[in-house]
Amino acid sequence: MHPDEHPIDDALVRRLLADRFPDWAGLPLRRLASGGTVNAMYRLGADLVVRLPLVKGGAGDVLLERHWLPRLAPLLPADVPQPLGAGEPAAGYPWPWSVYRWLDGANPEPGELAKPEQLAVDLAQFVTAMRAIDLPDAPAAYRGGPLAEQDAATRDAVAQLRRLPEEGVDCDAALAVWEAALRAPAWDGPPVWLHADLSPGNLLVADGRLRAVIDFGCTGTGDPACDLFPAWNLLPPPAREVFRTALGTDAATWLRGRGRTLSQALIALPYYRRTNPVMARHARHVIREVLAEG
Repeated sequence: MHPDEHPIDDALVRRLLADRFPDWAGLPLRRLASGGTVNAMYRLGADLVVRLPLVKGGAGDVLLERHWLPRLAPLLPADVPQPLGAGEPAAGYPWPWSVYRWLDGANPEPGELAKPEQLAVDLAQFVTAMRAIDLPDAPAAYRGGPLAEQDAATRDAVAQLRRLPEEGVDCDAALAVWEAALRAPAWDGPPVWLHADLSPGNLLVADGRLRAVIDFGCTGTGDPACDLFPAWNLLPPPAREVFRTALGTDAATWLRGRGRTLSQALIALPYYRRTNPVMARHARHVIREVLAEG
């Protein structure tokens, strides 16, 4: 997926485990199929999972999670990853990595939700709980700053998609939505705690309910619009309104949230269209949902 991606295979993970956690080294190990773009995931035995950055940029996320997840977990209404082992560079692997407690559940798929309105309520409760957190020395969330910071990358992505007519993206309509978001009043309140990457791949559901939220590598404080992503990347229109109502989202924040969600999808589609089918499929879904909303 990335030009600077570090090769990771079963043998490397076995060597890392043997060096750092010999008591776990003999457990069954299986790489998990994933649409993730930053980490490789390995199921380790029945109760553990190993998470290793694929690129240098993911190394900081590992340290961020180690510090903040134990502090955030008691304050949230859904399970979050529990770091159990702090792996360090070794065996030719250059970055920190972690072992976590395994969390049960499945990634939700747009259009296949068993209880979309209930899931919307669950997601709103999680976002509300994140926003209510008051922990000192909070980091700035990735992509949590002013919307204009994403302008150049978003316009570049639209230009790339104009050269890919087979994708069928209405680029003029996409730019209109983006520019409407840029015109919306900026967030003028205090920064709030965010997950900042509430994509379907970072959610686990069971029996239609939110079970867990994973991958806190983008977490920190910023514009509350950053946690509105599920409105368009997962929820159908009726549940989208349930989500919005449950959060009490004002018009300006909703516009910024829609713009942020669209921007992420526009950037992802040309980058991952040949290398990550899951990410590309979800990006197409978001673009369709946002443009259909008008």
